[in-house]
Amino acid sequence: MTNTYAIGIDIGGTNTDMGLVRNDGKIIAHKNIPTNQYTLLEPYIHDMMECITAIMKENQVEAIEGIGIGAPNGNYYTGCVDNAPNLTIKGVLNFEEEIHKYMQVPVVLSNDANAAAYGELVYGGAKGMKHFIMFTLGTGVGSGIVVDGKLVHGSTGAAGELGHNILIPDGRQCSCGRKGCLETYTSARGIVQTFCELRKATPNYNGELKAVADADITSKMIGDAANAGDPIALKTYEQTAHWLGLAMANSVTFSAPEAIFLMGGPTKVGEPLLRPLRASFKEHLLNIYEGSCDIHVSSLKANEVAILGAAALLKMKE
Repeated sequence: MTNTYAIGIDIGGTNTDMGLVRNDGKIIAHKNIPTNQYTLLEPYIHDMMECITAIMKENQVEAIEGIGIGAPNGNYYTGCVDNAPNLTIKGVLNFEEEIHKYMQVPVVLSNDANAAAYGELVYGGAKGMKHFIMFTLGTGVGSGIVVDGKLVHGSTGAAGELGHNILIPDGRQCSCGRKGCLETYTSARGIVQTFCELRKATPNYNGELKAVADADITSKMIGDAANAGDPIALKTYEQTAHWLGLAMANSVTFSAPEAIFLMGGPTKVGEPLLRPLRASFKEHLLNIYEGSCDIHVSSLKANEVAILGAAALLKMKE
């Protein structure tokens, strides 16, 4: 089989990671630039394309199949990033148009959770599936929905924002402007807030994180404490799992997926989250779907999934 190559780009608020991806899913090389040092699109794209050219030259790759981009607020239909709040480059950013000034190859852009879902479909545990949902847990909560083997984009290109379904009316303030979104309870930030609230309500707490100030606590610290048997950390993940299991069970009712995949930092805690999550999912699942949908943690490497997913987006154009 002849090797072909694509570029996958993961645009984050802090860094932009670019990788040269072979058609068998192997990342041959990668480079990154600091996203947050740019306030204008043109110099950002210029430096990005210089990195891509360098990657190709260093690896003796003369041609690529295209460039796939996963980005916050990425719009598949327009090739634009629409007013992403966590980017220092503001406004509606036409990536496809700017990239074509440097390289005439197909450019496919979608939001980062869609990219992760499509990466799972092409290279990961969802290979061969036609119906599944991906939840990405990180600073926020994203999701990608695949139906009949295709990503759901909706009429505006912004379908699948399950992290912004309201879980608890008038609940925690969300960055989207609404209150009580799933993201505010099951993201890394939400997990930290839950832990701090539970610790405050337990004056005799004497666990792993007793001496750590609220502002210094991370979800990883809570995960490590949970795996060490810390009672408040364990209770935090039980509560998080209850909320997430409920949301996941609700999501099954509109697309009847074969599986739900999870990825992101908070999933690395393992059983302190997954055990109560499966229980909550089963408890809240409508009985007609019983036994039809499994929960999986992504099989892709955490440090590769974003680039692989972005490159995989190109396969939607085939």
